[in-house]
Amino acid sequence: MISKQSNGARLVSNIKSAISANLLPGLCLQLFALTIGLSYFYWPASQQTFQFFADLKAEYGGMYAVISTSIFGGLLPFIYMFLSGKIRFLPFTQLLFYIIIWAALGGLINAFYGFQIVLFGEATDWLTILKKTAFDQFVFSVFVTSPFIALAFLWKDQQFNWHKTKMQFDDLIKLQIPTTVVTTWIIWIPAVSLIYMMPTNLQIPLFNLVLCFFVLILAILNVDDK
Repeated sequence: MISKQSNGARLVSNIKSAISANLLPGLCLQLFALTIGLSYFYWPASQQTFQFFADLKAEYGGMYAVISTSIFGGLLPFIYMFLSGKIRFLPFTQLLFYIIIWAALGGLINAFYGFQIVLFGEATDWLTILKKTAFDQFVFSVFVTSPFIALAFLWKDQQFNWHKTKMQFDDLIKLQIPTTVVTTWIIWIPAVSLIYMMPTNLQIPLFNLVLCFFVLILAILNVDDK
């Protein structure tokens, strides 16, 4: 009983700390996503730029998602962290890690967006957006992306030592994954809703922009690879 209470207290403490650390980045992310969405719907001068990215996505499909997400989620944030001295160990290995992890997630998320279309269609009415956001955040995020990201970054934080990573599995399951899930809900649900408001070929480009902005803010405020 004491152990369970201790784990519960640690989980609550972790979630509170994560929310506190990510509150400002989350608010900035939501404001950024809202700005992009409003510019698409209400700023005619932006249409040429949006159409450029939509055409790229339409032409290259999943390959576009893989390459663009590896750049916006991995390469650009890594460059900032490296130049600002926040990469403290194995820089080349970390570069490969960030690029490969986000390339894989880009392909996975693109496939998931396509699966969402099969399930719910391509309409952008409020009910379809609600269904897609709920399935995204309460199924896909909980059972796929959050565990994958938590495990991958735990491995990275253990300097890519799998033996040390396995020794942290108990905390990974009981603390890190639940913390990742809850903070993802709080920070990403509004942004994901805005992403699903966009036409199909603009969802991955908007996801990339929001992702890059968010990861950069986290790097500026929170990241400290030791």
